[in-house]
Amino acid sequence: MKITCLLGSPRKDGNSALIAGQFLATAEELGAKTRSFFLNWMSYQGCQACNSCKEEFDYCVQMDDLTEALEAVREADVVVMASPVYFGDVSGQMKNFIDRTFSYFTPDFITNPNRSRLAPGKKLVFILAQGKPDANFFCDIFTRYKTFFTLFGFNDFHLIRAFGFSGPSDTADRSAILQHAREIARQVAG
Repeated sequence: MKITCLLGSPRKDGNSALIAGQFLATAEELGAKTRSFFLNWMSYQGCQACNSCKEEFDYCVQMDDLTEALEAVREADVVVMASPVYFGDVSGQMKNFIDRTFSYFTPDFITNPNRSRLAPGKKLVFILAQGKPDANFFCDIFTRYKTFFTLFGFNDFHLIRAFGFSGPSDTADRSAILQHAREIARQVAG
């Protein structure tokens, strides 16, 4: 099993990255091959709306650090997306990555029932860490992105949400969310 992890926090040791680390370590113990991309350390731009991925090519034509990450998602069985919640959404780093996944859609994706260039049946693990302790806040983030990943052919979704995590070391004292990440890894990779 191949797992590609996209880390959207600007902090290497941020809460979302630490939770993702627990998931990945457990998956590796179960035999999965994992690969992670720290988006903040990469040099890339968001989608340029050039439509080359629809008119001439079947991939994003921007040749930057996301080229490898986008290809790794194509090859993965499981995709992990981990992000802090900033202003009620994923981080800007993660949003720019998601915008570039537009290249996974076929040219006729609006009318074609087979909209995706990705192999069907991938799994998505979505990890969100928010400072607000109230679970009712920002509960729509995953639902919005799940819609797009369903169109890409993903069919197994898992959400891990951490609440009240505002400092870089908050997860160190919160074993419950780390245990939850390990449990999801056993479900997905076991």
